[in-house]
Amino acid sequence: MHTTIENKLRSRDDKLFDAAVYIITAVLLIMVGYPLLFVVSASFSNPIDVMEGRVWLLPEGFTLAPYKQVFENSSIWHGYANTIFYAVVGTFINLVMTLLAAYPLSRKDLPGQQFLMFFVTFTMFFSGGLIPTYLLVKSLGINNTVWAMLIPGAIATYNLIVMRSFFQNNIPNELQESAWMDGCTYFRMLWSIIIPLSKPILAVMVLFYGVGHWNAYFNALIYLKDRDLFPLQLILREILILNQDDMAGGSAGMSERVMMAESIKYSVIIISSVPVMLLYPFIQRYFVKGVMIGSIKG
Repeated sequence: MHTTIENKLRSRDDKLFDAAVYIITAVLLIMVGYPLLFVVSASFSNPIDVMEGRVWLLPEGFTLAPYKQVFENSSIWHGYANTIFYAVVGTFINLVMTLLAAYPLSRKDLPGQQFLMFFVTFTMFFSGGLIPTYLLVKSLGINNTVWAMLIPGAIATYNLIVMRSFFQNNIPNELQESAWMDGCTYFRMLWSIIIPLSKPILAVMVLFYGVGHWNAYFNALIYLKDRDLFPLQLILREILILNQDDMAGGSAGMSERVMMAESIKYSVIIISSVPVMLLYPFIQRYFVKGVMIGSIKG
């Protein structure tokens, strides 16, 4: 009898907990999903309807003109190509540099391992700041070049710690010692054993670094002056600023430029988000695992 009452109480508590989880999840889904739905609807709507606030959920005055303008705008596609280049090449550099730094730091036989990890972790909380970093980039002669977008952030400290923790907690030392006794060198061990066993963390790093490069605009704003090197985010920023400046002019500013800016603003957001949206499903199963690995600093 006592056991039956406990089961009923536990069942009731479980139902209350499940109901609370569903309610919170629904609220979060609405908070996250509505802005996305609004951007999609606005990209297919008449810009006048968008500017006058008549677009809520579904498109008003359905039109494909904004996407046609995007396809005809060479600056947008040039920025798109630059962003793809920065994301692909930058992510490759990030993976190589982070891998070559994380694996040695994960080995217990590395001389001065604790001191090196303290030094690495220290840089995550204290850095030189924007001005010293800019002066360093300028002194290296890579200012206003593609390397200014790729080299300064070659290794993210947090990602380095995440990858090091993965090596320490998921690859047995006995396996590495066995390979060493069989005459395997460190580089051969890294290439033939560590990397094949590290596909989950490498996929997570591709997501972290790739999204970071795809959304990056601040470094371009600071280091790049040549418009031919601008990523898509700076082109979109110019469109937004153009729209705001023209609207500040009042009714006289409601010109064709305002309509053009308002039309392609949302469509560019959709088009620029497509590659990340296509990439995420392939590495989604690794994402939660990567977050859990990051919670173990080792």
